[in-house]
Amino acid sequence: MPKLFAILNVVAWAGFWAFGYIALTSDAADSGQMVIAAVLAFVGAGVGVFAYMKLVRHSEATGYSQPPKRAYPENEADGEEAA
Repeated sequence: MPKLFAILNVVAWAGFWAFGYIALTSDAADSGQMVIAAVLAFVGAGVGVFAYMKLVRHSEATGYSQPPKRAYPENEADGEEAA
């Protein structure tokens, strides 16, 4: 499954850059092409971020990378909030 997300990540970001370029360089008179390219670029960015986050979670869960350091309040069990 991680290989699938890695391939999806690469393809999605490639789509983002390709369609983003088309959206930015298309003729202003052809607004239909510009809108469709912008929507496809947005979808590519969203799928790319989703796949990247899945890869990060998988790498932390398998021990390939260390999870980020987080500070936990000492009195969390008491139900009090740390100041």
